Amino acid sequence: MDPIHDPRLELTRRRFFTRSAGNLSALLGTTALANALPAAARPAAPHGGGDRPLGPHFAPRAKRVIYLHMEGGPSHLDLFDHKPQLERWYDQDLPESVRNGQRLTGMTSGQTRFPIAPSMFRFTRWDNGNDGAFISELMPHLGSVAHELCLVRSMHTEAINHEPAITFVQTGTQQPGRPSFGSWASYGLGSDNQDLPTFVVLITQGFGNMQALAARFWGNGFLPSEHQGCKLRSSGDPVLFLRDPKGLQRDDRRAMLDLVRQLGEQEHRATLDPEITARIAQQEMAFRMQMSVPDLVDLQSEPDATWQLYGDEAKQPGTFASSCLLARRLCERGVRFVQLYMRGWDQHGNLPSEMRAQCKAVDRPIAGLLTDLRRRGLLDDTLVVWGGEFGRTVYSQGGLSRTNYGRDHHPRCFTMWLAGGGVRKGHVHGETCDHGYNVVRDPVSVHDLHATLLHLLGFDHERLSFRHQGRDFRLTDVYGRVVRELLA
Repeated sequence: MDPIHDPRLELTRRRFFTRSAGNLSALLGTTALANALPAAARPAAPHGGGDRPLGPHFAPRAKRVIYLHMEGGPSHLDLFDHKPQLERWYDQDLPESVRNGQRLTGMTSGQTRFPIAPSMFRFTRWDNGNDGAFISELMPHLGSVAHELCLVRSMHTEAINHEPAITFVQTGTQQPGRPSFGSWASYGLGSDNQDLPTFVVLITQGFGNMQALAARFWGNGFLPSEHQGCKLRSSGDPVLFLRDPKGLQRDDRRAMLDLVRQLGEQEHRATLDPEITARIAQQEMAFRMQMSVPDLVDLQSEPDATWQLYGDEAKQPGTFASSCLLARRLCERGVRFVQLYMRGWDQHGNLPSEMRAQCKAVDRPIAGLLTDLRRRGLLDDTLVVWGGEFGRTVYSQGGLSRTNYGRDHHPRCFTMWLAGGGVRKGHVHGETCDHGYNVVRDPVSVHDLHATLLHLLGFDHERLSFRHQGRDFRLTDVYGRVVRELLA
């Protein structure tokens, strides 16, 4: 019998108290009585409710995801949401009728003025195969592949500060502890490579104000631990303790793992704790990664054409260009979800110089990644996502001049884009008001985005669920709709 689906798991003390905690009276109800039955006798949960992925609900458009998260909140007004009319309102106070009592962060709540700051950067209308997409001069390489992009200019979120906003866009809730999007994808899709994790995380240091990145942003929450994101380090060993200690041979390591496995299986027979089997699986994965990871990060075999796409910075470990190249190599090896974090997009002041540095670091590698995926026949079934946790205000935080300004956090509207994996190419979705402050057409919430991304991966977001503490949880909770206008 498969220990993961052993119906006796429902009879252990740990499972009993987990299901009963905080809801003793519910034991008399039909839901609790159903939970007390063996798994085979219970009505099936929307996605089975077990500890093993069951695969997509319908034919997927995408088999894998590369998620480029720009941590800090990049300014949509300086990158993708062209508002030339702001020039005539330069340094004028944002009308209260536009701000409409929106709550402010503690960084601007004391300001007596909210001076409008037009972007100092020029925009080009790139041919995207349809009506054209305006993209800032800071992203010329991305503009050259505008025909691959689906720009969503009407994103909005509930959070106004970094921690809850990143938690929300990554896990579907502002409260810590839920599984990340990558973990849900890992749980639903399963592994396509037994020698590498299903979910890999790469982090690049930026050039501006950098917020902390917590491991819970790629955490598995209450899902089995094998769905946790595996962070690859940019210096030293890619994964800590991947190498054997001096004097320990590979055969010795194998013998040690065999002994640990025997002890774990003995403990599992006594306790039926499913986390034991998950840890055994992770230990075996780590053993196989000792061979697979060094080959993954060895870029010397890449041809000159690769460096022409990504730039010479891709040869330097830890750069965003290097991470983009590694993302392609991970996809080729069957990794389901690759998350790239680029820190430093929190421009409260000195925005022009900081954004120049940030965009220079990401523009060419991103365009190179899309081109590389297209050339290798991978883009059609690889879903690429770009965005931050929120946008930036149209008014300047602190001082304002023609060549220098800053912007505060802004949850009411921001821009993200998608590419590949069943996404509508060359499409611009949604619209903001003349001030770039409020969504006026086709709003897309974070829950809507998650529902749409899961749909592209072949999942009904209302059915991809996991039973925890007596109820079925899902990435979109009780919200979300598939935005079909974004689909090819």
